[in-house]
Amino acid sequence: MPANRKLVMVTNDDGVQSNGIIALAGAAAKHAEAIIVAPEQPQSATALSMTFHKPLRVTKVRREKFECYAVSGSPGDCVMIGVNKVLPRRPDLVVSGINIGDNNTFQDILASGTVAAALESAITGIPAIAFSMEVSGESLFALEYDQPDFTAAGTIAGEIIRDVLENGMPEGADILNVNFPPKVEASTPIMLTEVGRRKYTDKVIVRRDPRGRAYYWLFGEKLSHFPAKTDIEAVATKRNVSITPIVLSMSGPITESLEKLRKRVEKRLGGETKSLPASRQVNQ
Repeated sequence: MPANRKLVMVTNDDGVQSNGIIALAGAAAKHAEAIIVAPEQPQSATALSMTFHKPLRVTKVRREKFECYAVSGSPGDCVMIGVNKVLPRRPDLVVSGINIGDNNTFQDILASGTVAAALESAITGIPAIAFSMEVSGESLFALEYDQPDFTAAGTIAGEIIRDVLENGMPEGADILNVNFPPKVEASTPIMLTEVGRRKYTDKVIVRRDPRGRAYYWLFGEKLSHFPAKTDIEAVATKRNVSITPIVLSMSGPITESLEKLRKRVEKRLGGETKSLPASRQVNQ
């Protein structure tokens, strides 16, 4: 690899057999050296899980023109192994996807292995982008289905990758979460969005097995209306491409009401109430 050529690690949560990862690797390879390190099997909805209770194995497999490192673990495992052992050097960028199914709203993002791989990368200080594309509900949960056409999504992803490699991650963003509508085209408008709160209603069905013991099916029904300027509204309603900046900080503000809570709790416990440090006091 030329010393001045950028290095991009490509991963996903659908596994190395997914056509989405090949489309993404092909897009990245136009602008950098692209190396695939991804789960050997589908790992959807694993979130940022890490495997500490058993050893992991890495197997070299070939997908089209790409030599892939297939990891017997989660997307988070792939990033840790790829960055620390498999890749020839620290990557300039990690890209994850293109996922089969969109990852919009907190409901999806907090469960998504695709987004989790990007988050794990950002935690280590490496810029990252997650790419996902909406497909029909039948395709999401079917064991066999026709994989989506990722051609146009790959073209758009390639231009986003190129821009981040050339100009860096946009100010204030730790990762970018990109979602494509179905039947996306290169000319499809791009919206800059916020993370929506919910995409589904919660449903639980209780049934009985032959011995009379209860078991539960969890699922959700997609809502019909979504708040303006959110990721889900952009993709599901307007059929646009959504780019959402995500930051690692999950801390809310230390408010006066939170300070009052602390004082009440300390008082009930019989402890001394300490004043809030001046640097963290809320302006009155």
